[in-house]
Amino acid sequence: MQLAKLISFVFHPIIVPIASVLLYFIIIPNHIPKEIAYRILLLVFVSTYILPIFLLFILRKIKLIDNFYMDSIKERKFPVIFYTVLCYLIGNLLLKFNIVDILGYSFMASSLSLALVYILFIFNFKTSLHSLAIAGQIGFIIIISFQYKINLLPLIMALFILLGVISTARLQLKAHTLQEIIIGFFIGIVSQVAVYFTFML
Repeated sequence: MQLAKLISFVFHPIIVPIASVLLYFIIIPNHIPKEIAYRILLLVFVSTYILPIFLLFILRKIKLIDNFYMDSIKERKFPVIFYTVLCYLIGNLLLKFNIVDILGYSFMASSLSLALVYILFIFNFKTSLHSLAIAGQIGFIIIISFQYKINLLPLIMALFILLGVISTARLQLKAHTLQEIIIGFFIGIVSQVAVYFTFML
């Protein structure tokens, strides 16, 4: 049980955006000036990691959430809508650089996936944000592989293994049902692919 808690904490969904951006700049052909890359990394780190953590501390302080895992739908509503808007704004800003469109649309896809999660709240369905986040990352890496004609199969396989580990941990903690994890996976990966094929091709 302690291991499951550790896995859930270490691979919290909040780390996925900055991890995806780091992978993007490591993997892609070197055609982006380092100064712009550093600015984008700083923007994403502050916006998707520092700011949300600060928000979660405030929400916990005023007792709107009990913990950082936000176990109930009620606790998740505001953070999810906040992150939905945040991802949209970041995506829109990145598209203005004109050289990281694939990254910008990935954030747009993240915004779409979180909007779908929020809609499911209406039906009292709590989607797994852990599986949604890692599935979104898998979708993004598949897109990079397709766009730049790079063989990233080992990385994709490793992320699928990680998805299995994280999902098992969430099930052991009884944080989600198998259905909630599966729905999170499909929303995460389909949103990335759908936005890419709609706007990039």
